[in-house]
Amino acid sequence: MKRLAILGASGHGKVVAEIAELCGWNEIHFYDDNWPAVSTNGPWNVLGNTEGLVKNSNAYNGVIVAIGSNSIRYDKSMCLISQGFNLTTLIHPFATVSGYSEIGQGCVVMAGAVINPFVKIGAASIVNTSATVDHDCTIGHGVHIGPGVNVAGTVIIGALTWLGIGSSIKQCISIGCQVVVGAGAVVVNNISDGLTVVGIPARAV
Repeated sequence: MKRLAILGASGHGKVVAEIAELCGWNEIHFYDDNWPAVSTNGPWNVLGNTEGLVKNSNAYNGVIVAIGSNSIRYDKSMCLISQGFNLTTLIHPFATVSGYSEIGQGCVVMAGAVINPFVKIGAASIVNTSATVDHDCTIGHGVHIGPGVNVAGTVIIGALTWLGIGSSIKQCISIGCQVVVGAGAVVVNNISDGLTVVGIPARAV
């Protein structure tokens, strides 16, 4: 019996739970800091909050954080590692991930995503539905690459950056930490830390 704990009972958590089932996890329990007000997430039970999860660490073979906020997801993931948890990485069976790529702890790669050779992805990152990451990219910790995003080759993306749905990143671009790239934006120039960019071509707002 493989038992997985998921921290974060949300819509994103439901997707993560289904991927876990497809990857062979037999029993899945949710934990959420809004418990006990939140007691279920779809067909899965919510058994407690973060504190409760830590107290039950021996009950699980693995744990993953399914929280949309990059900073919260990363911080919670590092907290659980410090408590001795085995932070699980989940890759949907219908994703294509090169054997030459490196996917960090606590990442989730969703259906239809493609990760090409010599990509490095940091811990607690999300590569969402049908996103593509081409060769030789370096992705920092706690990044969210949204649905349908296309990242060309040799791109560097800093920690805690969010690439909005359908955005595109030109090859050899460097994007800083904690950047937000708007939905459908096309990034053709380097972006400094902390900026929000939108449009075609993407410009700071």
